[in-house]
Amino acid sequence: METSQPAAHVLDAAIALAPDNAGGPGHYLGHTSPAYANMVGPFGGTIAATLQNAIMLHPEKLGDPLSLTVHYAAPIADGQFEVQARALRTNRTTQHWVVELRQQGQVAAFATAVTAIRRDTWGATDASFPLAPPPSSVAQAPAHPRAAWTGRYDMRFIAGGMGPDQSDASGHPSETRLWIRDQPPRPLDFPALASICDAFFPRIFLRRASWTPASTVALTTYFHADAAQLAAQGDAPLLAVARGQHYGKGFFDQNAEIWSAGGVMLAASHQVVYFKE
Repeated sequence: METSQPAAHVLDAAIALAPDNAGGPGHYLGHTSPAYANMVGPFGGTIAATLQNAIMLHPEKLGDPLSLTVHYAAPIADGQFEVQARALRTNRTTQHWVVELRQQGQVAAFATAVTAIRRDTWGATDASFPLAPPPSSVAQAPAHPRAAWTGRYDMRFIAGGMGPDQSDASGHPSETRLWIRDQPPRPLDFPALASICDAFFPRIFLRRASWTPASTVALTTYFHADAAQLAAQGDAPLLAVARGQHYGKGFFDQNAEIWSAGGVMLAASHQVVYFKE
C-alpha cells in the first residue's frame, strides 16, 4: 500500500535549493515564493534563510552557524535564481564562507558567514530577558495586507506593533516586543532563525508613525545557540524584541534579540536600513 509523503512546510518550500551539477559543488537553483512576498519583492528574511540553507546543504560544512551577514545588493525579482556557496578558509574550529545569489547573471544578494565547532566553556548573558506575559495570554495579530509574509508567522505583540498604525508610544518609541513562531508551527533550525531575525518592519515606521519607503542594506545575525539548543526549542514560541538606534542622512540601524521562553538568548541581529523621503 502506497502512502503519500507529507507536504513540505511553506518555509522549507520557500528556501528549497536544488543542486545544479553543471555549476559544480555548492551551486544551487532556487525560486522566490509568493507566500513570503513583501511590499516590494520577497521578504528579506527568507533570502537570508536561503543563503544560510546553501551553507547547511554544502558537503564541506564544518560545525554550526556562528554568524551570517547578508548584503541586499539589488532588488530581487520574482522567479528563479542561482546560489553559489563556497568555503574560503577552513581552520581547526571555524570555517569562513561566501554565498552569492544571482539573477540575470548579476549578484542581487550575497552573504559572508562563519560556521564553527562549539566547545563547552564558561558562559554568561549580560542582556536582560524582556518582560513578557505568557504567549497564550496575548492575542494573535492578523496578517498585514501590505506584506504576505506576515501571514507565515504567528505574531503576538506585547509592545509596539507591526506597523505605524499599531505603535506604542508609552515606552521606547521604536521598540517592538512579541511572541513569534512559524505559521504553521515548525521545529526551529538555523535557516528559520535567520529568517525570524528579520521579521520586524523597519523601525522608522514606528518611530515616525508613518509608512516610509525603506529597505535593508545589510543584516548581520549572531547565532548564540547550537543545533542541540534549537532542537530542544522545537516549535515553541520565541520572544523577540527589536529597537531602532539612530536615524539620519537616509539610513538608520536597528537591532533585535531572539529568546527562548526559558530565558536563553538564541540569536542577536543588527541591520542598517535605507529610507527615502
